[in-house]
Amino acid sequence: QVQLVESGGGLVQAGGSLRLSCAASGSVNAMGWYRRAPGKQREMVATITNSGRTNYADSVKGRFTISRDNAKNTAYMQMNSLKPEDTAVYYCKVQMIPLWRGEYWGQGTQVTVSS
Repeated sequence: QVQLVESGGGLVQAGGSLRLSCAASGSVNAMGWYRRAPGKQREMVATITNSGRTNYADSVKGRFTISRDNAKNTAYMQMNSLKPEDTAVYYCKVQMIPLWRGEYWGQGTQVTVSS
C-alpha cells in the first residue's frame, strides 16, 4: 500500500510564503500539486515529471516553484507572494513506478492566506 505524507500547510498573511512537501513510500513517476478552494472544483496547480519537466497553472506562474528529490521520492512546492485567492486545500498526487501501481492522492493540507 502506497503512503503519501503531506506537510507544510498553514496560515500566512498575503505576500508571505509557505513550502509544501509530499513524501511517497516508493518510486514515483510524475508528481503534482492540486488544490480545491471552497465552492470550487479541484484544479491543477503544478506538476513535475520524473525528468524534472514542470507545468504550472497560469494563476501561479512566477510565484510557485515545484521541485523534487528523486532519492527521497519527495516533491516540494515553494509558494511565494501568496494571495487570499490561493486559499485552498492542497493535495499531492503521484503516479507510481511501475505504472501499473497506479496513482495516489495525499490527504490534503490546508493553506489559508489572510488579507
